[in-house]
Amino acid sequence: MDWDKLRIFHAVADAGSLTHAGDVLHLSQSAVSRQIRALEESLNTTLFHRHARGLILTEQGELLFDATSSMNKRLEAAAARIRDSEEEVFGSLRVTTTTGFGSLWLAPRLAKLYEKYPDLNIDLMLEERVLDLPMREADVAIRMKEPSQADLVRKRLMSVWMRLYASPEYLEKHGTPQSLDDLENHRLICQRTDSTQVGAGQVFVQGLLTYDLKSTLNVNNYFGVLQAVINNLGIGVLPHYVIEDFPRAVRVLPDEESGEIPVFLAYPEELRQSRRIAAFRDFVQEEIIAHRRQLRENI
Repeated sequence: MDWDKLRIFHAVADAGSLTHAGDVLHLSQSAVSRQIRALEESLNTTLFHRHARGLILTEQGELLFDATSSMNKRLEAAAARIRDSEEEVFGSLRVTTTTGFGSLWLAPRLAKLYEKYPDLNIDLMLEERVLDLPMREADVAIRMKEPSQADLVRKRLMSVWMRLYASPEYLEKHGTPQSLDDLENHRLICQRTDSTQVGAGQVFVQGLLTYDLKSTLNVNNYFGVLQAVINNLGIGVLPHYVIEDFPRAVRVLPDEESGEIPVFLAYPEELRQSRRIAAFRDFVQEEIIAHRRQLRENI
């Protein structure tokens, strides 16, 4: 098959429109249309259903688009490795992690990374879904469990525990619980048990919900839980690392916590020599060392 026609097909399938694909490729709509027709003729099949609102892939088109998507990601990986042969750290780096860790721990620290590497462009993708690193949905991930895929480089960064926190104002008004049974006089703020989260955190919350609670507030991420806690709504279940940046949050029932949650940094084996990955990895490790030192000082 003609590589150029495949490139044009991929752009059309991605855009869902001949006009939009032409804009991306800097080609006229008629030129794009001719290339698609020629590709369909060479394969003796129809790749798109045409209708007034745009183009929809046929079953055969879906098969070809899966192949060109995989090719495109591999080409991006190769281009990244070529760029990383330079001495300077620059270009794009796609980082994925959970909403809680990314918004509460990672994002506030990125200024230091940009100070050191001002030409680095970071695409920070915060979501609970585990992105496929070998398929280049992201370049590097920070995950709350060890990755299961064999073709990933992985490094354990730290451990996290879910604990109970409240604001001083809330505790002054409602009192400080001395046992789990005392939670019946308080509002519990936690991540929803049916939302995607690490197993140890989910088990901890499920155990707390077995008590006769006065009220609950369920949120689908830890950033929302934190905002509710610091605004005096109740006692929240939060990862312990928030304390460094929000020292006014008071730990409640200090003997109660979740099981240990390991945190791993992972990236594809093919990016092992990437200077951008190395720069990000070293930055995260340095920040974790500083984070541990700060936590010790706060004890």
